[in-house]
Amino acid sequence: MDTLKILLGATVALLLGALAVSYNNSNAPVKPVAKNEQAELLRQIEELRLEQDRLQIEKQRMMIQEAAAQAPPVVAQAPAAAPAEIAAMQEQIAELQMEKEKAERDAETADREAAFVGGKMLEGRDQEARRARMIRDSLVIARIKEWVEDPEFGGFATIDVMMPDNVQPGTILCIRRNTGILGKLRVGEMSIEGAIANPLGAFLEAQPQAGDELILEPPF
Repeated sequence: MDTLKILLGATVALLLGALAVSYNNSNAPVKPVAKNEQAELLRQIEELRLEQDRLQIEKQRMMIQEAAAQAPPVVAQAPAAAPAEIAAMQEQIAELQMEKEKAERDAETADREAAFVGGKMLEGRDQEARRARMIRDSLVIARIKEWVEDPEFGGFATIDVMMPDNVQPGTILCIRRNTGILGKLRVGEMSIEGAIANPLGAFLEAQPQAGDELILEPPF
């Protein structure tokens, strides 16, 4: 490649010399052919310069590649861990494993407790739904005509007996309000016109009123 560079340099020198001679004779009358030859020389000189630069760049690139190929590979080596550090890491791993196992046991216990409580709540809701359904579907035995608050004898109800075969003195009837039981009445005196019933205990939610339905206590 150096020999080619020398040849290119000599060629450039010759072309420059020819260009100088051509320029010195530029004052004399010249033909158009001479001007064309001068332009051609300039073009060839420029091409030679570009070729020389390209060869120089190519030479540098090859030198860099050869140097990189001959360099020994660099291998990163991690520093060896000290025995104390290894022991500390193993202890930490063991602690994390114990914490994980404890968390799994706690989660399993919580799941069992949640399932138990959920089952109890579901069972309770089922029982309440069954109780409300039985109250709703019970037959109407009698109906309150009037609720009387007597200052001397206390409250009592006069009732219309709709199913007399199921009612007799001493029969206990439940006051149905929607799907719940407001309270209980014990049937006392009976006649063709109806009967009188006295409350069993106090009414906490509301007082009985005319129109309330009386049913036999469902078998809960």
